[in-house]
Amino acid sequence: MTDPKNPFDDMMKQAQELAKAFNPAMESFSPRGFENLWPTMPKDFMEMVFGNAVNKDGLDAKTRLLLTLAGLTMQGAQADSPIRVTVRHALEAGAKPQEIAETIGTMSVFAGIPAMTRALELAQEVMKDKEGDEA
Repeated sequence: MTDPKNPFDDMMKQAQELAKAFNPAMESFSPRGFENLWPTMPKDFMEMVFGNAVNKDGLDAKTRLLLTLAGLTMQGAQADSPIRVTVRHALEAGAKPQEIAETIGTMSVFAGIPAMTRALELAQEVMKDKEGDEA
């Protein structure tokens, strides 16, 4: 019996070879670099745009970002970049690391342990990077 190849793997290999042919530097390309193109918004700006500046009784930016983080955790491992960016913005909006961990942990009931674990790993990366920036 022959071992059938995964057509998606073949497609990805072809795309990588094509990218290398167009630009050899693409061999070391990482999508994570795009995260650095999106600067962390100041807390005051986030409150104006996402917070309760327009709706005085609405949710503040920190709460909205924690809800976003919960939704991204539900998507599992496919949301690495959005999770890292959201954690970075949530910290800027005043979320404590414990609040971020609890938000992600709560999603274990709905998204499962693997999704929660991956999101916690990504959040810890961001928090560790932030600590290094402050030192």
